[in-house]
Amino acid sequence: MMISRREVVRSISVMLGLFASGEFAFARSRRDPLYGLDTDNDRSVDLEEAKRAAAALFDRLDRDHDGTLDRRELRGRLSARELDDADPDHDGTLTKSEYLAVVEKRFNTADPDRDETLDSKELKTKAGQALLRLLR
Repeated sequence: MMISRREVVRSISVMLGLFASGEFAFARSRRDPLYGLDTDNDRSVDLEEAKRAAAALFDRLDRDHDGTLDRRELRGRLSARELDDADPDHDGTLTKSEYLAVVEKRFNTADPDRDETLDSKELKTKAGQALLRLLR
């Protein structure tokens, strides 16, 4: 099977276009705050993408599979005071819905322009870094 020169040129052009637009997964660095979170490749993270990542992290952190995270399982992602504030029943643990409520609060704090998305610049702020600790 032979490939024509036109097909080769077209394929290379498409690949170069995808590479330049950041569509290739390897084009993004692990240092990019969007890495692994921007599932729709729009160069930003919306609340649903953040909650999806947070829910997956919650499941990984819940080592005893009891549906809650205690201080030990949270591994410093929240301070003692933040855990207290996020724990309405004061049982020392967070359910997934309580955890996601903290994620939403941190997301909104990291979104000063209120466009309901976070770009790399916003995720690099102090508020953005606090959110990322709950997503990764």
